Amino acid sequence: MLEELFLRGAIDAFLAEDLGTPGDLTSAAIFGPHEMARAEFVAQEAMIAAGLARVAAQVFVRVNPAISFTAVEDGRSVAAGETVLTLAGPVLDLLKAERVALNLAQRLAGIATLTHRFVEQVRPLPVAIVDTRKTTPGLRALEKYAVRVGGGRNHRFSLSDGVMIKDNHLAAAGSIARAVSMVRAAIPHTLRIEVEADTLVQVRECLDCGVDIILLDNMDCHTLRQAVEMGQGRALLEASGGIRLDNVRQVAETGVDLISIGALTHSAPSCDISMRLLG
Repeated sequence: MLEELFLRGAIDAFLAEDLGTPGDLTSAAIFGPHEMARAEFVAQEAMIAAGLARVAAQVFVRVNPAISFTAVEDGRSVAAGETVLTLAGPVLDLLKAERVALNLAQRLAGIATLTHRFVEQVRPLPVAIVDTRKTTPGLRALEKYAVRVGGGRNHRFSLSDGVMIKDNHLAAAGSIARAVSMVRAAIPHTLRIEVEADTLVQVRECLDCGVDIILLDNMDCHTLRQAVEMGQGRALLEASGGIRLDNVRQVAETGVDLISIGALTHSAPSCDISMRLLG
């Protein structure tokens, strides 16, 4: 869920960046303060709708609470040429909010659409497509929301959400066993421990230490299958690194539980959405 107070503050910051002082000079010179209009967001390509009512429309409402809107629901497949958001209110306020709202709608739809493609590639295998922390600073909550809309799941939101022992931690600790022991002594018993493993030797050490989740980093499918056989359900296994639409099915077929993909957020192309005034 998107937290309302966070979203309100974020939108205010986005609007302040775009409007500047004293605001939209061009529109103020052309339109009167009492002129009313309707507007539509139109999808210029097929996409998965995300954040239209809960994010993009709220930009308009933040500019003027009197602006009314209707929007397609999150997660719906949208065809090119389809209207996804309709608005009505003072034309000056519609134009003030236009660019920020479009930027957010296009970004979230792009992430949801790419996530949906990955999810469809592995259906109906019992594996989850998961995001990472490779997000745009300041937009993490929105981008991870779009992943969920597209059918994916969220990994850690922040460093405080869970334990992940990675290569730099292991280098400092000296071994997986010592790193796990140090972490167990420092964290609440309610948290699960995940360890990154590059080799099957490290997978074995993780299993011997009783870690909860093993991140299988940049392993080929043959090695992933061996890791799954070694694990025998004793830990959740997460494949990561080099995952693409053309190989995600093969990775899923190895039997891993999770596939984490940074590209869901750091490389998703924005979808093409335009706004037109209807008068």
